[in-house]
Amino acid sequence: MTRHEGGAPRSAIERIGEKAGRSWPNIEAAARLSAETRARLATLLREQIPCDTSAVVFGSLARGEYTTGSDLDWTLLIDGQADEGHFSQVQAITRILKEAKFHEPGPTGVFGNVAFSHPILHQIGGQEDTNKNTTQRILLLLESLAIGKPDAHERVLRLVLSRYVEDDRGLLYGSKREIIPMFLLNDIVRYWRTVAVDFVYKQRERSSGWALRNAKLRMSRKLIFVSGLITCFGFELFGKDRTTWADEGGISIPALVRFLRERIRVTPLESLAEVLLRPSVSAETARLLFDSYDAFLALLSNEEERGRLKQLPLDEHLGDDPTFKRVRDIGREFQGGLNRLFFEEDPELRKLIQTYGVF
Repeated sequence: MTRHEGGAPRSAIERIGEKAGRSWPNIEAAARLSAETRARLATLLREQIPCDTSAVVFGSLARGEYTTGSDLDWTLLIDGQADEGHFSQVQAITRILKEAKFHEPGPTGVFGNVAFSHPILHQIGGQEDTNKNTTQRILLLLESLAIGKPDAHERVLRLVLSRYVEDDRGLLYGSKREIIPMFLLNDIVRYWRTVAVDFVYKQRERSSGWALRNAKLRMSRKLIFVSGLITCFGFELFGKDRTTWADEGGISIPALVRFLRERIRVTPLESLAEVLLRPSVSAETARLLFDSYDAFLALLSNEEERGRLKQLPLDEHLGDDPTFKRVRDIGREFQGGLNRLFFEEDPELRKLIQTYGVF
């Protein structure tokens, strides 16, 4: 890890900023506000978390991208026996957050209530694995943080990762040379496609807020998917030279679970920055990706523009709106950077995405 003169390690985002010759004030501001907000939440909820549960935040707050207009997506994660007191605990947390003027979660019911570990862990695939259950599980892995007591959160993360690895017969008996957790990768791909399909469903059911959801689909939702790909490619990209992960004869299941747990501790933007630091990736690609994401966060931080996107009607004149035009341009720049990163500049990434991410 590269360090500042005072000895503190520099983040991957700081290092990619040096490579690109850029600073990203909106990304930095969102990271600061996220840290301050999480600390405030920890104080507010200090006495509200019962045993065998964790208060878990998702979304922009967990990713370190929180802005003044962001919703607070949270759940009370329960990893233990059902208790009638859990409902009253959720009510208490909801009341505290409302009094503290936090924006409420969206109306889908995924957040702002309880989530039980059993279906998240045991219902992967099949008819009982609803969109809500899949969303809770994948976002638990890719963009969640415990506020206060972390025990239940850590335990569920470890168990879910173990399930993905232990049930992956390709990892245990496959002949391929690369270590790719395909069971996990396929579920992350399924989640991304589900988000894209649900986006169209929501435009039919509730057209209000369509432009804002479109902006998030192009940027933050896509970033979550990218970070999931990087997580699944992580051992090939970051782990092969670390002998601590390997037992005699290859990497073991517990070691791979520990490695994946380490990878999902990294925020999506940090994960993207780590890949951009690879020597084969150009500074121009880094600028495209982080400049566009900084512009996206700037737009979300602007109360007037965010409100404009929330209110834009879904009609034939939408494409003429200057705010939506800017969102579209930002999204195209971000996608252009991803195309360069995964398909053009780095041969190892290109091989991984073609072999495992497409077919």
